[in-house]
Amino acid sequence: MSSATADTGVSSETVAASHRDERRVSLFILCLMALAIGIMTGVGAVALRALIGLIHNAMINGVFKIPYDANILEGPSRWGNWVILSPILGGLVVVYLVDRFAPEARGHGVPEVMDAIYYKRGEIRGVVAVIKSLASALSIGSGASVGREGPIIQIGSALGSAFSKAIGLSTGQRITLLSAGAGAGIAATFNTPLGGVLFAIEILLPEVSNRTFLPVVVATGAATLLGRILIGPNPAFTVPEVLFPSASSFGVEEAIAFVCIGALCGVASWAFIRLLVFMEDGFPKLPGGIYAQNIIGMTLVGLMMVGLTHAFGHSYVDGVGYGVIQSILDKDMTATNLLVLLFVLKLLATTISLGCGASGGIFSPSLYLGATLGAAFASLAALVLPNAGLTLPSAAIVGMAAMVGAGTGGVMTAIIMVFEMTRDYAIIVPVIVAVAVAAGVRRALISETIYTIKLRHRGHRIPKERHVNLYLVQQAQDIMERRFILAKAGSTLRECVGWEDVDDLRAIIVEREGRIHGLVPPRSGLWRESVNNPNRLVDDFVEKRAVVCRDIDLLSLVLARLKRHRAGAAIVFHGARRPRAADVVGVITKRAIADAVIDNYAD
Repeated sequence: MSSATADTGVSSETVAASHRDERRVSLFILCLMALAIGIMTGVGAVALRALIGLIHNAMINGVFKIPYDANILEGPSRWGNWVILSPILGGLVVVYLVDRFAPEARGHGVPEVMDAIYYKRGEIRGVVAVIKSLASALSIGSGASVGREGPIIQIGSALGSAFSKAIGLSTGQRITLLSAGAGAGIAATFNTPLGGVLFAIEILLPEVSNRTFLPVVVATGAATLLGRILIGPNPAFTVPEVLFPSASSFGVEEAIAFVCIGALCGVASWAFIRLLVFMEDGFPKLPGGIYAQNIIGMTLVGLMMVGLTHAFGHSYVDGVGYGVIQSILDKDMTATNLLVLLFVLKLLATTISLGCGASGGIFSPSLYLGATLGAAFASLAALVLPNAGLTLPSAAIVGMAAMVGAGTGGVMTAIIMVFEMTRDYAIIVPVIVAVAVAAGVRRALISETIYTIKLRHRGHRIPKERHVNLYLVQQAQDIMERRFILAKAGSTLRECVGWEDVDDLRAIIVEREGRIHGLVPPRSGLWRESVNNPNRLVDDFVEKRAVVCRDIDLLSLVLARLKRHRAGAAIVFHGARRPRAADVVGVITKRAIADAVIDNYAD
């Protein structure tokens, strides 16, 4: 039997040294950087609104001006039926910009930010901020059914990443500033600073501590203050006085009503996620290339706009949809059949828009879907639960929170953001009930959120539970031992290690006919035994349960597998197929994990 030694070139010590060479700054300096990013993101949010207004007014209303109130339903377009061309023309320009300059700008943005955090060491190209701004403004302004919060989240993240990369910050601090930019973006968009902080913490940050929390707070505070100065102090929606039952008088009918809203929104979130995946997978399969696919999708959206305008006097489903939400809150839209129709058409319009290549967010469409579904339920529930005290505005508010919380997985973000929008503390109990039920129903139907399912299809898994340290977002290839011994099954200890390797702590990977047979971790007793009994077979030392992982798997996932199998090391392979011995590129040992933890504390 012969033994082989595998060495992939760069040692784990070299990789660790490269991480130590990254620049780390004090928390005070990091907060000052976050302040600058928050200011830039706030300016970006204002500029994005202005650009959307300019494009919307030109392509929908036929006038060249910037002021545009998205909360007002404007009625028919001056272009008449020719408005169908608006989303088509805008979509073609968007496809060109995204395909030519920044493919990351396609879609709703947040999955790309999460991917950058967990699989790209917090790196987002600076050009993404520019292209995302232009593409999203064109999509929203020309009529695509998408939101404006996703773009500004990605824009803020790109600013944070580019800023930190320019000065050479460490991966952990780069991720912190990236998340701070994202939180600042959503805070400036909705005038909800607490919601922005919670979004960064709940959806993006792998760690919650002073070194991550404080920069996020500084950035979101700066962006919110700047937004209030330039845009105004009012929240995203003008909410009339809505009377919710107090916690002390929360009766059976009230509880049933809000549980039902939550359950409906949970099912609706599942449908939203599944339909979006269907559209994103289905449109690229259509013939004719990306431009033809976009024309098909945007034509369908344009037909919806024209059809609704002829039937009801408004296009309703285009853009961010704030006008419909505001009409429901103002009790100007109460017809059950119209509310149900708008829910269905908005669901289709949003998923079609994103599937065929539009650039924009899903947060605003989620609010729209929750508002129409909640209000429709309230109009019907009045017959069955007359003592529930459920009004259309109150049910719409609860539905908005439940839909956002269930779809995105940001349950606390949804609760706090809706509270900041209404500024009525009595809303907390109904919203908590509905959001908890909605999130539970959605998770029972599908474990992934609307953000993570796209990454899951790429093979990039995002941890559902947040851990306590940023080192867990490293990939297996970042910390693995790249030197190991590859031995054939049936080899003797003398054939495997040789006399000169007695003091070596390398792992041994045992293969049989090209397949991975097992692993002998360091400190297994094999090295000492090779002196005393060199003719003993290496097979006697192989761990019964070999743990394998891909080189791009997150360290948090690797640790979970090691714990589950009670193993001393994990075999790392490259590729997506079933691994063979030739695919092995390294081994993760407990020593390598300890080094990663120690290096992390240097941040």
